[in-house]
Amino acid sequence: MGSSGATPGTPAGGPSAPGRQAGGTPRAALAELLAGNRRFVSGQPVHGHDVTAAAAAASGDQQPYAVVLGCIDSRVPLEAIFDQTFGAICVIRTGGHVLDRAVCGSIEYVVGQLGVPLVMVLGHERCGAVGAAVDALRAGERPGGSLSHLVDEIAPAVIEAGLDDPAVHPLAIRRHVRRTVRTLRDDDLLAGPVAAGRVAVVGGLYDLATGEVALVDPA
Repeated sequence: MGSSGATPGTPAGGPSAPGRQAGGTPRAALAELLAGNRRFVSGQPVHGHDVTAAAAAASGDQQPYAVVLGCIDSRVPLEAIFDQTFGAICVIRTGGHVLDRAVCGSIEYVVGQLGVPLVMVLGHERCGAVGAAVDALRAGERPGGSLSHLVDEIAPAVIEAGLDDPAVHPLAIRRHVRRTVRTLRDDDLLAGPVAAGRVAVVGGLYDLATGEVALVDPA
């Protein structure tokens, strides 16, 4: 997972690595992430997609200030929509930003070993994974293979939104973001740093039409 510059075994929320980007606080990290999205939306990115092997080599030791958990959707390239360069953010992508032990362990590592103060869960409009869960629940048929895990994890948000509601898909997307945020805030190794204010876990929603990321309230 890369050199951390921290002592192995440091608990989540422990000492930050030196040279931490973006001020080292959850608020500063979130401000930097959203500022990058504003640059992206305005068509004035600092980094954009113009990245090279030389830029990667020059990034040095990784000192990210945020970890972003997003969907695998090919229309949502996370480094691009937040206008971030090599070494700035850690990215995890799964279908519908669904959690499993590997994802949670990766986030625990980034927070505990790299001293990252911000975790963002990013959903997006017209999410296919959420659509698959809606379709499966309406049909009353659980899909085969590991796709069933995605459906099972998203299904509670669909049920909360109301399966018969015509707007169930967009409503479920937002509810699923909120549920994922709550799960991470309650994680055994994250709950303490979150309660102490050293780490923030926030939700966001990416608009495919405008490119804008809006924060999703935790309610």
